[in-house]
Amino acid sequence: MDPPPLHELEAEVMEELWERGAGSVRDVLDALNARAAQERAYTTVLTVMQRLHAKGLLRREPRGRAHVYVPAMTRDEYAQARAEAGVGALVSEYGDVALAQFAREMSRLDPERREQIRRLAARD
Repeated sequence: MDPPPLHELEAEVMEELWERGAGSVRDVLDALNARAAQERAYTTVLTVMQRLHAKGLLRREPRGRAHVYVPAMTRDEYAQARAEAGVGALVSEYGDVALAQFAREMSRLDPERREQIRRLAARD
C-alpha cells in the first residue's frame, strides 16, 4: 500500500511522533502548541491522529484510560514509499520521457552525489 501524502497538520503530527517514538494526543497537542503562533484544540489534534490511524500511518495502543499513538513506519520508510509511488506514477504517465528527464537530472549532479544515489538504489 502506498502511504498517502501528508497535509500540513498531519505532517506536523507525524514529525512530532517520529521524534518522540510514541505519544498521546495530549503529548502531541502540547508539543505542537508550544511551537505554534495559534493554539490548536485538543479535538483537532485527536481527529488528525485518528485519521492517520485510519490511513495506516499510526498504530493506536491502549495505555490506561488513554491511547498512545506510534508511527507505523519510520520517517525514512515513509519517504521511500512516497518517492516510489511518485516516481512510479510519473513513469506510468509519461513513460520514456520521464525516464529521460531523470537521466538528464542525474547527469547534472556532481560525481559524489551520483555515487550516493547509486548506493541508495543498490540497497533495494
